[in-house]
Amino acid sequence: MTTPPAQVSLKRAIGPKLLILFIVGDILGTGVYALTGSVAGRVGGALWIPFLIGFVIALFTAMSYVELVTKYPRAAGAALYTQLAFRKPFLTFMVAFAVMCSGLTSASAAARAIGGRYLQEFVSLPSVVVGIIFIVAVAALNYRGVSESVKTNIVFTLIELTGLLIIILIGVYAVATGAGEPSRLTQISTEESGGLLLALLGSTALAFFAFVGFEDSVNMAEETQDPARNFPRAIFLGVAITSTVYILVALTSSLLVDYRVLKESDGPLLEVVKAGGLGFPPQLFAAIAIFAVANSALINMMMASRLVYGLANERVVPRSLGLVDPRRRTPIVGILFTTALAIGLISTGEISGLGETTAFLLLCVFAVVNIAVLVLRKEEVDHEHYRAPTALPAIGAVMAVVLASPLTGRPGTVYITAGVLLGIGILLWLVNWAFTRRQRQDEGETV
Repeated sequence: MTTPPAQVSLKRAIGPKLLILFIVGDILGTGVYALTGSVAGRVGGALWIPFLIGFVIALFTAMSYVELVTKYPRAAGAALYTQLAFRKPFLTFMVAFAVMCSGLTSASAAARAIGGRYLQEFVSLPSVVVGIIFIVAVAALNYRGVSESVKTNIVFTLIELTGLLIIILIGVYAVATGAGEPSRLTQISTEESGGLLLALLGSTALAFFAFVGFEDSVNMAEETQDPARNFPRAIFLGVAITSTVYILVALTSSLLVDYRVLKESDGPLLEVVKAGGLGFPPQLFAAIAIFAVANSALINMMMASRLVYGLANERVVPRSLGLVDPRRRTPIVGILFTTALAIGLISTGEISGLGETTAFLLLCVFAVVNIAVLVLRKEEVDHEHYRAPTALPAIGAVMAVVLASPLTGRPGTVYITAGVLLGIGILLWLVNWAFTRRQRQDEGETV
C-alpha cells in the first residue's frame, strides 16, 4: 500500500519588521486615498472626528485579535476563532465567507480606484478593464510566493506612506503660512444625515473602512516567525501609526479644501495637493496614490487566498481548495478561486459601494470575534499569550453592532449587496454539506 504524500506546509518567511510593515501597508491605502471625500460628505469639515472614533473601535477589536492569534497561532483567523468558541460549523463557514468577501470587495474597490481620478492624470481608460488586468497581475505575484509578495508590499507601503507624509507636510506648510480655513475643522454638516449623532455614526461607519486590514494579518500566522511574540507589537504599532497618519491627513484635507469639493472627488488627496501651495507635481502624487491603492489590492488578495487555505485545512470547505503548489509553496487553488470572484466584483461594483460593503461585513465579523474572545477565556493553552482587558472586547462588540446597524444611515444597497454575497455563501454551504453527506454514505456502503 502506498503512503499518501504529506501536505506541504507554508514557509515561515515573515519576521517582526516585515510583519509591522505588512500590517501598516494593509491598513493604509484605498480607504484614505479614495474614500476620504465620501467621509467628508457625511460629516463636513470635522473630518478628523470619524477617524479618531474609528481608531478607538479598531484598537478595541485589535486587542481581541492579538489575544486570539497569540493563543491560537494558526491560519484562518476569525473563522478559526468562531469554530473554537461556538463549535457551530455553519456559523464558522458564514464568518469565513464574510471575511473572504470583505477582502475581495476591498481588493475590488482598490482595483476599480486604480482606473479612477488618479490614473486620469496620465490617461483615460475604462476602470473595469484596468481593474481586471491589475487583479490578474496580483494573482501572478501572489503565486510566485509569500516572500515576493510581502517584499513588494514593503516597497508599496513605503511609497504610499510617503504620499501621506507629503499631505501632512502640506498641512504643516499651510499652518505656518496662515493658509487654509481653520474654522472648517469644527464644522459638522447634517445635510445628508439629518442630525448630529447620525452624521457622526454614518461618517464613522464609512471611515472605518480605512482601518480594516489588521485583522488580515492573523491569516499569516503560519507564515510568521514566532507569532506569539511578534504579533502583539506588530498589530498595536500598525494601528497606532496608521491612525496618527489618518488624523493628520484628515486635518490637512479639511484645512485646505472645502468638504463639498472633497465629496465630489474619488481622488480627494489630489485636490489637497493642488490647493496646498507647495507646488508639488500633481502627476507625481497621482502615481504615488496608484501604488498605494494597488498595495491594498495586493494584500487583500493574498489574505483571501490564505483564508481559503486555512478553511480547507480545518475541513470547513473541501480540502482541494487548500492544495499548495509544491514548488512555490503557495496556495494555488485558493489564489485561482479568489481571483475569479474578484473579477466578478470588479465587473459589477462601484468604489464607494464596495468600500461600504467591506466595512459592514467586517463590523459583523468583529462583533463575533469580540464575543468569541470572552467565550474562549475558559480554555487554557500550554504557552503564554496576550490577554486583553475583559471590558474592552465587550465594548468593542457593542460598538461594532451599532456601526453595522441601519442607525448609521448606510445606503440600503449595501445591505442588499451583503445579503446577496452571504446568500451565495449559504448556497455554497448547502452544496458542500450535500457532497460531504454523499461521501460518507458511499464510504459506509463500501465498508
